[in-house]
Amino acid sequence: MKIIINHSSMVPIYEQIVDQIKTLIRNGELKENDNLPSVRSLSKELKISALTVKKAYDNLEAEGFTVTVHGKGTYVSAANAELLLEEQKKEVEADLEMAIQKGRRCGISDEDIRTLFEMILEENE
Repeated sequence: MKIIINHSSMVPIYEQIVDQIKTLIRNGELKENDNLPSVRSLSKELKISALTVKKAYDNLEAEGFTVTVHGKGTYVSAANAELLLEEQKKEVEADLEMAIQKGRRCGISDEDIRTLFEMILEENE
């Protein structure tokens, strides 16, 4: 399992872990009953606190993506890929809404916001 942490990102490290594991599940790279690395081993691999990994794993479990069996480890639960994709779309939608609101607060016209959005899309193809 390949997780990359961006230490200069404004996104908390535990959220980066959660997002990347959700993406691995959605892409089928992690499947139902796959065992995630232990908290200790992932924290060592990523050179971060075990508490940060534990928080990420707790969030994944609370959202129904994983199941932790005491003494055995954390496993990917039966996940509905469409439900996961829908949740991720909602998150992106909320981020876009915040960006639009910020642009409007700064006095940027809707047309200019659309143009910026299109330019960013093209740059990231």
